[in-house]
Amino acid sequence: MNNAECRVLEERLSLGGVMSKEGKVPLKAGAELKKRARAKKSPEMKGKKRAPLRLVWRCMLYLFLAGILCYAGLVGFVHYAETHVPMYGEYDSIIVLGARVMPDGSPSRHLRLRLDKAGEMYWETPCPIVLCGGQGANEPAPEGEVMRALLIADGLPEAHLYAETASTDSKENIRHAWEILGELGCERPLLVTSDYHLPRALAIAEDVGLQPQGAGSLSERGANHWLQYRMREALSWVKYWGIKHLALEEL
Repeated sequence: MNNAECRVLEERLSLGGVMSKEGKVPLKAGAELKKRARAKKSPEMKGKKRAPLRLVWRCMLYLFLAGILCYAGLVGFVHYAETHVPMYGEYDSIIVLGARVMPDGSPSRHLRLRLDKAGEMYWETPCPIVLCGGQGANEPAPEGEVMRALLIADGLPEAHLYAETASTDSKENIRHAWEILGELGCERPLLVTSDYHLPRALAIAEDVGLQPQGAGSLSERGANHWLQYRMREALSWVKYWGIKHLALEEL
């Protein structure tokens, strides 16, 4: 059956007439028409069915890309914040935030660097130091006690070193340390922690009611360490903002 004959039959079907010279459309011709009609409609119908699925995948892709851009922006914010901390002025006390103690009792690299910075700041202005940190999982002793012992071994006088061991996070570190320093009559504390962590620590100190200033210790060198710590700190900022502005409970 050629195309011309098919067109004639299609016109008759569209007018409601399916009669041929013999009075009926041959079965073979009718089947051919139905087949061609389905062939014409099939791509369009399949396209309509697939359109919602394509839209869902496209939306998911856009959300994924937006998430990556936002995360990259947060990492950039962390780097900007740590490089724009105001220079510290006069201080009459030092608060050192803790970091991990290894199972054998030795300080982690982060903790050793923070203690080195604390020692540097102490000899610049001798004053009371509060060493903050409770005992975490797989730690043989509270961080505050380990830090105090290490600074004594470094030659700092015991009378100026105070261990705060009841806290579990930075906010508790600062609050409990400030209670100790308040009893000593101190008014201008200097926060010491890792460089990437310092801006958030200063923000937490302001929330506690302090007018803080800070000095950041260098973090571990290497591109992989740099990126790892800033990516983790970016997530910590999200958590901080959520707790502060959205009244989310701490996890």
